[in-house]
Amino acid sequence: MEFGIVFFPTVGPDDRPAPQYFDECLHLAALAEELGFAHVKTVEHYFFPYGGYSPDPVTFLAAVAARTSRIRLGTSAAIPAFTHPVKLAGKLAMLDNISHGRLDVAFGRAFLPDEFAAFGIPLDESRDRFAEGVTACVRLWSEENVTFDGRFHRFGPVTLLPKVVQRPHPPVFVTSARSPESVERAGTDGYHLQTVPNVMSREVLQERLAIYRNAWAAAGHPEGAARIHFSYPTVVADDGEEAARKGRYDEERNTAAIAAAVRAWSGTTSAAYPGYEKLADLTTRATFDDRLKDDKVLAGDPDQVRAQLERIAGWYGDDVTISLGIHSGHLDVGDAERTLRLLADRVLPKLHA
Repeated sequence: MEFGIVFFPTVGPDDRPAPQYFDECLHLAALAEELGFAHVKTVEHYFFPYGGYSPDPVTFLAAVAARTSRIRLGTSAAIPAFTHPVKLAGKLAMLDNISHGRLDVAFGRAFLPDEFAAFGIPLDESRDRFAEGVTACVRLWSEENVTFDGRFHRFGPVTLLPKVVQRPHPPVFVTSARSPESVERAGTDGYHLQTVPNVMSREVLQERLAIYRNAWAAAGHPEGAARIHFSYPTVVADDGEEAARKGRYDEERNTAAIAAAVRAWSGTTSAAYPGYEKLADLTTRATFDDRLKDDKVLAGDPDQVRAQLERIAGWYGDDVTISLGIHSGHLDVGDAERTLRLLADRVLPKLHA
């Protein structure tokens, strides 16, 4: 198993000033490289405390690139529906060059009605805009004199500059939260998979991974080359009770941010998002203690967290990569630094052994 970190801020100015949060995250990114972690990722969201401090992952990752030399940089995930593909492909290609070929690109559909409304894009178009945007970006990275005639974008002939460092293009991940069709399509197309175990049961996730791996193999892609990324909120401390207490507080604040962001689903339906209107009812969300028991959050002392990771590897395979959500902005940056150091010194060596 490989491990990295992901930043998903759930704070606003009343919680933590943005310059302070960015400084803390950049410090943690450099520390993650020093400690041997594999990647740094961040999300794309807008104007809510739920992710709103990260409207452009490329900007943040470029700053990380300037402070590091080895660690990989990942979007988690860029949203094609909100950006013209020539613009998006160009920004990402520039980041691949700035980082000397360290970029991993995850694409996502987005799911918040208010974000779509702000961009003037119908929710019902999200799936088609996602597929078209990914296709256009991959072609722009891989080909010259690209002529594109899609449903939403038409351009060409265009030859992108700068060319990407990684050929034929950076690794591409598809982000999927629920849809079996999405994971099957990702496997068939030869894209890697990024998902969040917290939003589905263990059995459902195992089923989704089987669909993905079978589709990858059936399409003739190289055996063992598929990459699967999970993300987990993570707090580690010498005292397991302290870690659980801080993890619970962090999850309560994250839940409050999610509740505000998904409120619009109470009066919204979309054929592209079946069942999402239920998101507005957070009374159905499992408690922190339930999620901890089900290993959907990682919290405890080093031995407890190592045991959680061993169970996760047993359920899903030891070829998965774990992105650790260590700093949403509600806990002190020292807690996140301690989590990283304990993982590097006392969890991962034993796990790998």
